[in-house]
Amino acid sequence: MADKYGTTHDPYTYENSTVLVNKLNINNEAVLEAAERDLTTLAAMYVEFQLPPYDFIYLCSIHRILFSDLFEWAGELRTIDISKGNTRFCNVARIGKEANNLFSMLEKDKYLVDLSFDEFLTKLAEYYCDINVLHPFREGNGRTQRLLFEHIAINCGYNINFSGITSEQWVTANIHGYHCNYALMKELFSVCVTKAEKRS
Repeated sequence: MADKYGTTHDPYTYENSTVLVNKLNINNEAVLEAAERDLTTLAAMYVEFQLPPYDFIYLCSIHRILFSDLFEWAGELRTIDISKGNTRFCNVARIGKEANNLFSMLEKDKYLVDLSFDEFLTKLAEYYCDINVLHPFREGNGRTQRLLFEHIAINCGYNINFSGITSEQWVTANIHGYHCNYALMKELFSVCVTKAEKRS
């Protein structure tokens, strides 16, 4: 896995390499990326939907299920600071506190239940962008967070399908959200969020 976060002296990588240390002992970036993609896709099938509370422990449990076949630290908080381009993610010493603050707010907002569709999209975009700034794990933050938000949406009677969103659109919306401009993320959610069909 390439060092996309720009860290130096990274304890998570093999010596003199940008490839993350992994249980399969893969030392090739492309091969590891393919293995990660395949294994997490399979593992996601075992992440069962649960009712609230949706808290930081829940987020970590999703990450553990998705990545436990690859990384010893699956489900554990990163121990180094990371950044991507001009985006510097939450300081490692503050991840726990900031995460608990955000998830406490989500609980007070009743996990976004019983909002109008427009209000739901607004709140969903805000929470997604703010939680994204945490980037609590060394790798796998995006997949883990998207699955969490699928569960939040299902609990509110909606489905999310991210397949129609391009990587460029997603990255741009998250960069805007980093600066507390949530309009682009809300626009993307307006496209990929639909009302769930009621079972007869």
